[in-house]
Amino acid sequence: MAVESVEPEGPVEEPDRDPAAPAPLGVPRTPTGNADVDAALDRLADADHLPTDGHVEVYEDVHRGLRDALTALDARPGPPAPPSTYGNRS
Repeated sequence: MAVESVEPEGPVEEPDRDPAAPAPLGVPRTPTGNADVDAALDRLADADHLPTDGHVEVYEDVHRGLRDALTALDARPGPPAPPSTYGNRS
């Protein structure tokens, strides 16, 4: 004799879940390979557990971290400039 499973009708609600409570967005973050950038992006997960008015502090912190990472890239010495193919003309 086969046993049939009975599906509940309508949406199933979680009884202990407050719909106004903070909830993770579930947005995946792909590593970039740059430790500073990855750390800043990982910090975004902190906003998942905060009320909306707490997001600004996290976003500003992440923005500051990303700006610092870009500034650090600009500060690194690049490859030497190629030699000029033109002679000095005076």
